[in-house]
Order: sequence, then structure tokens, then C-alpha cells
Amino acid sequence: MAESALNIKEFLDKDEQKDLLRFLTAGSVDDGKSTLIGRLLFDSKKIYEDQLDALERDSKRVGNAGEHIDYALLLDGLKAEREQGITIDVAYRYFSTNNRKFIIADTPGHEQYTRNMITGGSTANLAIILVDARTGVITQTRRHTFLVSLLGIKHVVLAVNKMDLVDFDKETFDRIVNDYKHFVAPLGIPDITCIPLSALDGDNVVEKSARTPWYEGPALLDFLETVPIDLDRNYTDFRYPVQYVLRPNQNFRGFCGKVASGVVRKGDTVMALPSGKTSKVKSIVTYDGELECAYPPLCVTLTLEDEIDISRGEMLVHPDNLPISDRNFEAMLVWMDEEEMDVNKSFYIKQTTHTTRARVDSIRYKVDVNTMEHSSVDKLQLNEIGRVVFTTGKELFFDPYARNKQTGAFILIDPITNNTSAVGMIIDRVDAKDMVSEEALAVLNLPEMGIDPIHYEAIRQVCEALNNQGLPIKCITDK
Repeated sequence: MAESALNIKEFLDKDEQKDLLRFLTAGSVDDGKSTLIGRLLFDSKKIYEDQLDALERDSKRVGNAGEHIDYALLLDGLKAEREQGITIDVAYRYFSTNNRKFIIADTPGHEQYTRNMITGGSTANLAIILVDARTGVITQTRRHTFLVSLLGIKHVVLAVNKMDLVDFDKETFDRIVNDYKHFVAPLGIPDITCIPLSALDGDNVVEKSARTPWYEGPALLDFLETVPIDLDRNYTDFRYPVQYVLRPNQNFRGFCGKVASGVVRKGDTVMALPSGKTSKVKSIVTYDGELECAYPPLCVTLTLEDEIDISRGEMLVHPDNLPISDRNFEAMLVWMDEEEMDVNKSFYIKQTTHTTRARVDSIRYKVDVNTMEHSSVDKLQLNEIGRVVFTTGKELFFDPYARNKQTGAFILIDPITNNTSAVGMIIDRVDAKDMVSEEALAVLNLPEMGIDPIHYEAIRQVCEALNNQGLPIKCITDK
């Protein structure tokens, strides 16, 4: 019994040490995304017997795979999805093998669900782009690949599905691969792997298929188990956004947060932003004890040798490696609100743990996600993507998204409805001289508004208080 308990403990310890791969599937309607994931779960023996019984019953009742088991039903759980045979919402599935843990995001293929795909892909390390071997690279393939590159996903698998319907023809596969690589070259995705497969029959999904003797690469699951993702994180630029100040007693003051990027060690000199004050790391505390160093994505508590006033939303960095500090920047923005963009509205912007006010200065262009063409617009609507210039109430500390996803990403929050209006990926800072409006701030011109001069001082004090809270307002008192 003791030996059995030890074996279980060894198994659990080994399971805990496995790394985690998050990936999404994307493709056109009926390319077989849900079927592929269902097949992956089925062939890797990750479906319980009661799930399998229910799957067989549902396949006969509402399936779309003829005599076959409809593996898509494992993921398409909404009634509308099953009726139409499509994916609408993002479905997450978890499974693990002996080598790695996986979280799958099955994202919808329709253009009107672009925001769902952005949500599913925001934490993904890898994307599987499915294409139908009969139709090859189509508009939706280009759109999904563009969105994947926008999200900074470094590993892409082009899964050429339904190869059984073209008799596993090598020339068809090679033509699709060449078309795709020609299109994707300007997008700068560093790692692209192409795999021919049949999700319905299981060819090259978990095991190599005898029906593709000309294909020398790995099966899909083999590739997912071995693709290196450790170096995808930024270990160079130390960024530690403070989430909470821990003060359980008068003898302890620690700064809690998640290491966004870089590495910090005991004894390192760190600088607090925006104050610019420096100190040394006294200890790195966790629930399981102290550490000698911390790296992403660890959540830790740092204590410093000196008493420095630091609060939530501020950032600890190495003094010789500072982030960009500015109020003006441009970003690629995905509009996610049902209500169209109002460029005159002041939004809340949340970047790392910092929240302040932000206004749209200008929209450089909108990107047509199907053709990649740019067009001039004065607002963005649901699921539209554009390059937008912002100005914020307080300085943000950021890096370009391409260099550091954690500090280069943000969301816009509607101050009235509290909805997430948009998500953004920062490109770089913008010089004040390049801004369209002088400061893109709210302006109160008191003489024009006909306000009695005796109230000017009170209004000026209100504006000053709002400025201190991150809502900059320009108060004009001269005629």
C-alpha cells in the first residue's frame, strides 16, 4: 500500500512538472476544426466512457458525419451550434499526454465572431489554421492568419484537412503549402509547419498515416508535444507591475504581482516607476518559501531593502533597462463593442495593473481583414481593426507588443456601461508634434460657456482634482 501511495505521489509530482501549451484552432466554416479537436481527444484516449456513449447517441441524432461518429459534438455544445453544424462561441478543452498539458481554444470561423477569436487567441502559444484540401487557401484563411500574426502568436500549424477527399494527393498538398507560404511571408510569423491530415478518419492526427507515405514530418500530436515554447517569453526586459501591497504586520511590507517579463534575483537593484526611486531586492517570497530568482509567469511577493512608496499600478524594473514612458502612443485596435466607437468619448484604459483615462487622438487607417487593404475611417465598428493613436491621462510604462506581449497589450473600458470596448496591441510611442489634436484632452472654455467669473476658481480646483485622478481637463478662463 505504501509503495502504491508513493507511485501515485511520483505520478502527481511528474504531472505537475509538465509544461502547458495553449493553442487555438481557426479556419473557415466546415473546415473541420471541432472535428479535429474531437478526434485528438478521442484518439489520445482522453474521453470518458459516459462521454463516448453520449457522443455515439448524439451522432445518430444530430450528427453531420453520416455513418461516422461526429467528433465536433464534443465541442459544439450550444443548441444553435449543433443545429447549424458550426462553432459560435469559444470552446475550451483541457487534456494532457505523458509529455505535456494542453488547453485548446476552439474558435469560430465566421467574420462576425472575430472578437471571439481574438479572445480565444489572446493567451495562445500556437495556432492551428485549418484549410480544406479541396478549396485550398481562401479569404478566411488569410483573415485568420492575419489575426494570428496580430496577436503575436509565433507558432502556426497549417493543417490541410480532408485529404481523404483528394485521395491524399501530394501535388494538391504542395500547391496549398506554396500558396500559403507566399501569402504569409510579409506577416513575419517565425515558425510555420504544414501537415496533411484527415480529422474524420484520424490520418496524421495522433499516429502517422500509411496513406501519406510521401509526408516525412510528424503527426499533429507529436508536433504539439515537442514544439519548443519556453523561449517565446521575454526573459530580457524585467517588468514587474505591482498588483497589491501586502502589509500583514508592521514588520513586513511586500509588493505582490506577476513577473510580466525578464528575470529578477535577490540583491538586484530595481527602480520604481513613475517615482524613479531605486532599492535592492531583499527577498522573493512565495507560499512555498523564498526563491533566489523569479521569472515569468511566476506570481511572487518582492520585499525591498528601503522603504519606498509604491502602490498598485506602478512598476518595478531594472534601472538600466527601462520601458517606454509616455502618454501618447499608437496601437492596433480590435473593436469589440456592439456600440460603435465614439472618438469624442473618454475611456478607461487598463494596461498591466494600471488603469487611467484615455482618448482617441486619431484613426490612422482601418484594415480590411479579408484583403489587408487600408482605408480611412472616422470610427470603428464591431469586429473592425484599425491603427489608432491614443493619449492617456497619466503616463503608461510599456514596450511594443511585438517585443513584450505582457506590457504591450491593453483593453479599453466604456466608463458608462463598463463593457470591454476594445483590445489593443501597442506599436510604439508617438511624438507630441505628430498628434492631430494639441493634447486630445477635454476642454472647458468658461467664458464661452457664459459662466460667471466668481466661479472660475472653484471650477479650476475641480479640474485640478480630476487631473490628479487621471482625467485631464484643460480649463480656459481667458477670453
